[in-house]
Amino acid sequence: MKKKYSIYSLVKNSLSDNQNWKKMWRNPEPRKFYDVIIVGGGGHGLGTAYYLAKEHGLKNIAVIEKGWLGGGNTGRNTTIIRSNYLWDESAHLYEHSLKLWENLSSELNYNIMFSQRGVLNLAHNEHDVKEIRRRVSANKLNGIDSEWVDPHQIKKLVPIMNTENCRYPVLGASYQPRAGVARHDAVAWGYAMRADELGVDIIQNCEVKKIRTAKGKVQGVETSKGFIRSNRVGVVASGHTSVLAATAGIKLPLQSKALQALVSEPIKPVINTVVMSNAVHAYVSQSDKGELVIGAGTDGYNSYTQRGGYNIIEDTIRAIVELYPIFGKMKMLRQWGGIVDITPDASPILSKCEVEGLYFNCGWGTGGFKATPGSANVFAHTIAKNKAHKINAPFSVDRFVSGRLVDEHGAAAVAH
Repeated sequence: MKKKYSIYSLVKNSLSDNQNWKKMWRNPEPRKFYDVIIVGGGGHGLGTAYYLAKEHGLKNIAVIEKGWLGGGNTGRNTTIIRSNYLWDESAHLYEHSLKLWENLSSELNYNIMFSQRGVLNLAHNEHDVKEIRRRVSANKLNGIDSEWVDPHQIKKLVPIMNTENCRYPVLGASYQPRAGVARHDAVAWGYAMRADELGVDIIQNCEVKKIRTAKGKVQGVETSKGFIRSNRVGVVASGHTSVLAATAGIKLPLQSKALQALVSEPIKPVINTVVMSNAVHAYVSQSDKGELVIGAGTDGYNSYTQRGGYNIIEDTIRAIVELYPIFGKMKMLRQWGGIVDITPDASPILSKCEVEGLYFNCGWGTGGFKATPGSANVFAHTIAKNKAHKINAPFSVDRFVSGRLVDEHGAAAVAH
């Protein structure tokens, strides 16, 4: 029976001191065989399992997670959602995702706290101005809400910003009103709950150690709970995807680096939009609790740690204080890092490979969270049909052989 959340259910359970809420999902032991195994229990993996069951009628599905749900990059990001990418291929993928975001709370009957507060991408020099104006025009041609705003308009949106008396003066920005933020762990929980209701086994604390293949076909996965057979395996393991791919004899063009973020002490509302700056590499929004959520850049070296270097923190805080002088005396509460996997063209891989029945969803760099529902939706189609959806067809791993790259280094709005 579908678990429903409403005012009635809140009142009813408050009368029992909230002791009678049903568990959101089961905690089953793995079966010996599944029609599809999804490796990775983040938003992309759980969403893929949900759409496989809901839209493609598959029931014997497992999501295998080595830790807890949402404990990887899904819970280690700055929650920014937008679709204002430069190239047609990227714009179609991220806009597909944004449209799913807009109705996701209703579809899952779970409040993912999606707040369409808009996103500004700042221009600090003439190159930025030309590049961002070009991107605004490209967005409009693809039907994406995007506009150029001047410093006067920026000050109206963000009065606390220092636009002139700084090392990199603000010359303008692109603005996407439909963009915003969402509660990252709520996305994982919502997908997990609904996937479980559709019969998906969600297996936590189960590490996949090896993908077993034979004669060019996938056989299943070796895990810390034993071997689990399957003829179809989708790997959605973010920074560790290349490690797992190697166990199947696949070499993916990925580099894994730590991407850092910080959260400040809570304060009263002072910024009601998301502001991103590539030149000084610092982006900021304010959470519903009042904390400043601050995004930094990737470390300059490959790593599988979830911590990162202190020099990145220092550079980010320096940039934030210069753009927003009133933040100078604030205290930071915590800092963390996620492991991002980056491709040569800064665009994802959503593709099958030369091993029959083996599929990869990876290479998102800093753009993974915003793509969650769209990525999961088209990846589920690819696994179910063994054929790429038209939206993710350009993101095949074969593009690194053919040379048909989707180069989003500049338009990603952050420096990889």
